[in-house]
Amino acid sequence: MEDHKDLAERLVKRCLSKGAHAAEVYLEWGRNLSIEVRNGEVETVEEAASHGAGFRVFVKGSMAFAHCNDLSDSSLDDAIQRAVQFAAHTTADENNVLPDDPGITEVGELFDPDLSRVSMDEKIALAKKAEELAMKDRRITKSAGAGFSEGEGEIFLANSNGLSKSYRETGCSFGVSVVAEKGDQKSSGSEYCSRRFYADLKPVEEVAAKAAEDAYSMLDPRMVKTQQTAVIFDPDAARAVLGGILAAVNGERVLQGASFLRDRMGQRMGSELITIVDDGTRPKGLASSPFDGEGVPTQKRTIVDRGVLKGFMYNTIVAKRAGVKSTGNASRRGFRSLPGIGAHSFYLAAGDADPKEIIASTKKGLLLKGVTGYGINPVNGNFSGGASGFWIENGRITFPVKGLTIAGAADAMLNAIDLLGSDLDLDRSMTAPTFRIKEMLIGGE
Repeated sequence: MEDHKDLAERLVKRCLSKGAHAAEVYLEWGRNLSIEVRNGEVETVEEAASHGAGFRVFVKGSMAFAHCNDLSDSSLDDAIQRAVQFAAHTTADENNVLPDDPGITEVGELFDPDLSRVSMDEKIALAKKAEELAMKDRRITKSAGAGFSEGEGEIFLANSNGLSKSYRETGCSFGVSVVAEKGDQKSSGSEYCSRRFYADLKPVEEVAAKAAEDAYSMLDPRMVKTQQTAVIFDPDAARAVLGGILAAVNGERVLQGASFLRDRMGQRMGSELITIVDDGTRPKGLASSPFDGEGVPTQKRTIVDRGVLKGFMYNTIVAKRAGVKSTGNASRRGFRSLPGIGAHSFYLAAGDADPKEIIASTKKGLLLKGVTGYGINPVNGNFSGGASGFWIENGRITFPVKGLTIAGAADAMLNAIDLLGSDLDLDRSMTAPTFRIKEMLIGGE
């Protein structure tokens, strides 16, 4: 196989020889496996290898992009030629620049050499076992399927500022979804586990038990009256809050004025219990990498420090517009896409409260397990969504609830966080421990 690092560097020179004033080449190679099982039978096994190249070129400040999934000389030449031609039709921008930081962040254990050596039979058996164990409870009546997936790949990035970087990575996951029934009621539950290394996957019994419990525990739900009450966010519901904050600290949104946090830098935006981190450097982290989607070294950054907003996220071009440096948050969906802005591992740092004690100390309220809808709107900071979970009375879970709505404003919610759990799972993407908001509006009967 041709040396892809050398190929990426040579393709940069080819872009320049065809009229580009600056150029970036993003080469990607990958292999993916997907196994789906239902009712003990294998429904699908799909394995595919792919590779491709993305070309970002700049001509007199105008930027254009083209890609191809064929690495033959003629296809590569055609893609480069198209990119250079496209640049003649785009608007020049003095901020259209490429990064020049030659550094690489040392991130350990992103590639599992044993993943591809695990037999297909073992991977199929894992998916089947997850389904079998989840179906054991008599309240579980149907399987919505189980599966196993894995991927491995290598990324090569070079640009005309002399950058030439690469890394290898793997990932694998398995999960199961089931349905519990009682009379006319149906309730579904699912659980999965994702890791960089196959040997680090959770025990199948743990994943299956969680899927089954999520399904049957929501049978016989009741409704409660509309009221102001405490809301405890389970880690399963954390995305509803963190997703809106993540979008609001996107540097491009901030420049556009489309963020409720745009004028809040250095100011308090929430309780002192809140510290939010973005970490692209954690060993074995599912979103860790030595550099971002355009070659800038990744880092661990504190976005919110004890309630005070400390930073936004930038890629190189948006950072230049804002007069700052890239934060290593250029995101990319492979060789077919231009760099955007995204997080690595975005999480609310753990507190010291036992999640059981948070429930026990709540006289009345909602343990929120699921949210439908947007959550926090990143533009205006309003929060709304459908809610399901469990009702708490006198520090005890009493019955499941569905069909509620919850609403509030981000400022009020974040400042009302008064208890923060110790149960942070950094193997989830965009995650938080259990936390309690002292009071929110719940819409019910």
